[in-house]
Amino acid sequence: MNIQERFQELSKIVSSGTLINEERQGGEVSFYIFDYTPKEEILVREFVYHLVSQHSWPGSEIKPVECDLYRLMIEILASEKIKDKSILELIPDMEKKDGTERLEKGLKSIITPGRFVDSIKEKVTDKNLVLITGVGKVYPLIRSHTILNNLHHVLDKVPVIMFYPGYYDQKELRLFNLFKDDNYYRAFKLV
Repeated sequence: MNIQERFQELSKIVSSGTLINEERQGGEVSFYIFDYTPKEEILVREFVYHLVSQHSWPGSEIKPVECDLYRLMIEILASEKIKDKSILELIPDMEKKDGTERLEKGLKSIITPGRFVDSIKEKVTDKNLVLITGVGKVYPLIRSHTILNNLHHVLDKVPVIMFYPGYYDQKELRLFNLFKDDNYYRAFKLV
């Protein structure tokens, strides 16, 4: 199946309400991964935008929210202050002074999986489908399996679809088809 055919199939699944109304299989959370080749990133971004727009009308049974991990990271860094400046504003000087590796280590203490989960939870209040994007944009600062592992404690009744630029075989996540992200067994491969 090419990417357009996969998008059509995913649209049908989402529009049918199957994900929203589905009984939890064996008590498992409804986490799904839509993997794709990295060269299809722009097409996936456009698809997610249209999917959210398609269901963003009053009275829609499907109420999706996109949670772009990169945008969430920017929001987190902009909200953290040192004196009168945000961490986001300080990053260029910090990298110049301390180097990329030290900056990365420092940022990891601020942009923890818990912060991402809290941000996602805030955005889900009146939504019934979470679409996680931006996985490749935050690598290696945050790993997708870490987000999913922490998210399942919070979103046990809301289906989650992670759009993953790489490969997922229901055991292993391979980001950009190159880097082993880690093993993850709780998500179902979607389309």
